[in-house]
This record gives sequence, structure tokens and C-alpha cells, in this order.
Amino acid sequence: MKKEAVYDAALRIEAYHFEGTAQPFPNHFHEYYVVGLMEAGERVLSCKNQTYRIAQGDLLLFNPGDSHACVQNGGGTLDYRAFNIPTEVMLDLAEEATGRRALPGFSRCAVPGGEAADCLRALHELVLQRSGGFGKEEKLLLLTALLIQAWGQPFERCVPECREELERACSFMERHYAERISLEQICRCAGLSKSALLRAFAREKGVTPYSYLENIRIARARSLLEQGVPPAEAALRTGFSDQSHFTNCFSRFIGLPPGVYRGIFGGGIQ
Repeated sequence: MKKEAVYDAALRIEAYHFEGTAQPFPNHFHEYYVVGLMEAGERVLSCKNQTYRIAQGDLLLFNPGDSHACVQNGGGTLDYRAFNIPTEVMLDLAEEATGRRALPGFSRCAVPGGEAADCLRALHELVLQRSGGFGKEEKLLLLTALLIQAWGQPFERCVPECREELERACSFMERHYAERISLEQICRCAGLSKSALLRAFAREKGVTPYSYLENIRIARARSLLEQGVPPAEAALRTGFSDQSHFTNCFSRFIGLPPGVYRGIFGGGIQ
């Protein structure tokens, strides 16, 4: 099994490359866009209450907040490359591609590859090779334009309606993620019973409240690791009970251990 991860400071994006992995990914979401390419293997993907069978040549397009999970289909392994694109970077790219400063929302999570897949692969190789010059920027702009033209729509159409009670629950967890909080506290803040809160989260968010909290903690931990904070301190500052729990959770969601992730930003491996 081979895993590579590189942060390109010029483009302000992360590149990942997995080869020979059979690791399942639990239901989760990201605060950034993910644009990926299946290079080998078959998987069953669940995203936004839809199920896709994905295989070699398929592109994966995840908007920020899209809850998704995938497992291997059959006895093979997965080869996959992807970019993580922050929303502020996507906003700049979309403005260059469309002339409008507005975030795009991709209408489907799994789409045929075609020209966009060729462009993604070429750009990905340049990033992994740490190539200089403006060729990378050209390819990133071309890739963005191709994806928006084929699959883009206003971002607001990709965001499910969120009741006021859920907004209060999410806001509470975003404020108190570093603390030990209980389901009862969240329900009290939201004004919902426990069963009503669980049903509402499943319907509107596609994840449980606890999984939503884990996602917030992982996102904050990623930011700390990118700044060079040691994994043990990142675990403590983001509300994980111990470093072992943090390492296991981070690896399940991101596909890399915290120390390795920190290392791609120049912080070393711990």
C-alpha cells in the first residue's frame, strides 16, 4: 500500500495519491471541495442519500458539507488521486473560469472522467513532482472550467434546507467542540428531543450528531497540524480523549496518520 500527500503552496491545494488501499471511509464530510479520480478498483459510494458504483476513470466531486462514505466492492484494492481545494481558492478559480465571483456547487458526486480526468491526472503528477512554472496554474484553471461547465450549478442548490433547530445544534457543537459535551446538552440548545435530533440530522445532514462533531474536531485538528502543532497537542486542543483515539479517528477520516499529515506541511513526523 502506498500513500502520498503534497501541499502545493503556489496553488494553495493539497494532492493525495493512494495505491493498493482497501481502507473503507466512514460517513463524513469536509469543509473544502474534493476533486478525485478513480484509477483502479471498484467502490460503492454513498453521497447525499444516493448510492453510486464507481470504478476506474470515474471522477468524484464533493462540495463542502457533502456527507459521503465508501467501501471496496469485490476483492480488489483502490488506486485513487485527489485534490483538496479550500473554498477561498475555489472562489478565485470560479471567478477566473466564469467571470462571476460565486462558489459553484457540483450537481453529482460521481461523473464520467473524459477530458477532465486527463487534465486532473496531468496536474496531479506536476504537483507530486513539485514542478515549478505556471503550467500547473493553467491546468488547474482548465480543470475548474471543465468541471463547472459540465456539472456546476449555484452552490446554494447543493445545500439542503436546514431547520432553525439544526442550525442551533450545529452552532453549539462548532463553539464547544474542544469540550466534553453530551447529546443532552445539544438537544437542550436545539430545543429537540434526542430521537427528533437524530432523525433530523440523518435527514438533513446525512450523519449523526456525534459524527458531525468528529468532523468539526478533525477539521480543526487539520488546521493545527498544518501550522506545525504536534499531534499530541492537536488532540488535546480539539477535544479528543487521548492521542490514540485522535490518531485512529484522523486516519479513518483523512487516510493518513496525524504525524504524516503534519509532515507534508514541513512540520516533521511525530
